[in-house]
Amino acid sequence: MSEDQKRQLNQQLWNIANDLRGKMDADEYRDYILGFIFYKYLSEKMMLYANEILREDKMVYMDIKEKTELGEQYLEAIREESLEKLGYFLKPSELFSEIARRGNGNGGTESNFIIEELDGILTNIQNSTMGTDSEEDFDNLFEDLELNSTKLGKTVDQRNETISKILSRLDKIDFQLENTEIDVLGDAYEFLIGQFASGAGKKAGEFYTPQQASKILARIVTLSKTRIKSAYDPTVGSASLLLRLAKQCEVLNFYGQELNRTTYNLCRMNMILHDVHYSKFDIRLEDTIEHPQHNKLDAEAVVANPPFSAKWSANQLFMTDDRFSEYGRLAPKSKADFAFIQHMIYHLAENGTMAVIMPHGVLFRGAAEGHIRKYLIEEKNYLDAVIGLPSNIFFGTSIPTCILVFKKCREQPDDILFIDASQHFEKIKTQNYLRDEDVDRIVETYEKRVAIDKYSYVAGLDEVRENDYNLNIPRYVDTFEEEEQVDIVEVAGELVTLEADMKATDETIAGFCKELNIPTPF
Repeated sequence: MSEDQKRQLNQQLWNIANDLRGKMDADEYRDYILGFIFYKYLSEKMMLYANEILREDKMVYMDIKEKTELGEQYLEAIREESLEKLGYFLKPSELFSEIARRGNGNGGTESNFIIEELDGILTNIQNSTMGTDSEEDFDNLFEDLELNSTKLGKTVDQRNETISKILSRLDKIDFQLENTEIDVLGDAYEFLIGQFASGAGKKAGEFYTPQQASKILARIVTLSKTRIKSAYDPTVGSASLLLRLAKQCEVLNFYGQELNRTTYNLCRMNMILHDVHYSKFDIRLEDTIEHPQHNKLDAEAVVANPPFSAKWSANQLFMTDDRFSEYGRLAPKSKADFAFIQHMIYHLAENGTMAVIMPHGVLFRGAAEGHIRKYLIEEKNYLDAVIGLPSNIFFGTSIPTCILVFKKCREQPDDILFIDASQHFEKIKTQNYLRDEDVDRIVETYEKRVAIDKYSYVAGLDEVRENDYNLNIPRYVDTFEEEEQVDIVEVAGELVTLEADMKATDETIAGFCKELNIPTPF
């Protein structure tokens, strides 16, 4: 599929999404559109797999007559294999194309009532996994698709009409799932999530990290690696960071945790839709800092874009928690930034790399945060690099941010690399964007670890110590541009000439006014 075809597909999906625009907020109609697309994906995946099983019998899935004894035998055999391979099961009559056809009046002009039937099918998908290894991954996956919500229409008939129209339009789109060489739907899904994020304001930060920022993190933690045993994101959102890692190298296992239930559902859908087998990801729902759900992971790659300066309990009981106990201080209640950093370091493997997006305050704030920052540098020597990003590149906040890179076994243990990329971006309307060349320059500078005038600097640990472990980037990277000197004598001469010219012009205007017998304007 060409880039133009991909863009056309993205635009088609966005146009369908806009059918719900005006009825509800961006984060609400996002859940409906992405949920329906996910249902279509599951259906097409089910049909392709079932057709493959039935090939020897020279049948296709839709040929099975479900209510016959032979049909039930076929379905039972396919169910067993499908639950093992795909993690779920759908009967032919439950497939997206069938419900879309019935909703559209079987090709006629009037819609049939399908809301209850569709609701039952979505429940059946979840129920098909009960008692299997994939049960947790499909549990309550469609709970945000409230088909009887008045936001879809004031009356039942209006809601049915809205849903039928969306399903019918989606049914006409070919996601080319049979072509395993391309990920048309995965790319389209990422495009839609990005579009929804741009319209979701502050809420966008809960589920989406812009692709260019994701690329930086992914490329840094996978440098010189072709395979990673495990990757972890403690604030996983829609899984955009983890899935970006998978585009850089092979990832055997994914781990994540998410606090928001709706985002948690979106994350699991996104993983499955990108063809990550249910046995390869373990996404949990809970507060990562207060109630961590994973045992020590020893992850080779740890990436995150945590909520900036979030509140947490800072309960003194955490002083006995292995994640925090050795530091001697807890991050303050009003700012959990370092609590996230400590949590991530705890789960980082000895040979792993961790990259986390943080507000600039973590670089210089004192008290407990200053104590933790000093411990990480002086006692552990884990901090490898500090990368300053432009302001206003994340949805929902305009503050400048930075990327902190940590390693437990550093190749250059005697220094810390500082990069100031804050002035390198493209402004489109009110949002700043990192260009491909900006991303490339950041990653290449990190990889080569070189000092570049007004862009990067390699600071020895002694210098950082002399600065009392203050990591504020301008202390290390001098970006001051000397202003051009002004020749005062020359400027004074120009002013004299200008004054004489103005006087001559005034006299000319006065002459014209006298000829016209009108008052002069001065």
